Amino acid sequence: MSISHVFDTYAKTAKGRIIHFDVILDEQDQQKALDYAQKWLQSIGETTATVTSGNCYFCHSIEAPAELRLQIDLQGYAIYPD
Repeated sequence: MSISHVFDTYAKTAKGRIIHFDVILDEQDQQKALDYAQKWLQSIGETTATVTSGNCYFCHSIEAPAELRLQIDLQGYAIYPD
């Protein structure tokens, strides 16, 4: 059983829209969560969206479901969009 850490994350787009999602990783490392959040935002075309340490914070730890576990194993993190 592997425990993963969830970072509750809010990004703001250039147009002022708020995007809420969770970054899930095996390390309780806020800087990595921020980096992965920015990487994911770029992958969905939100290249100008901003996320800071004030809006990406550790929330809780979980045993990640199989689908998320696979993403973590493959790329180091998973995103759970709200």
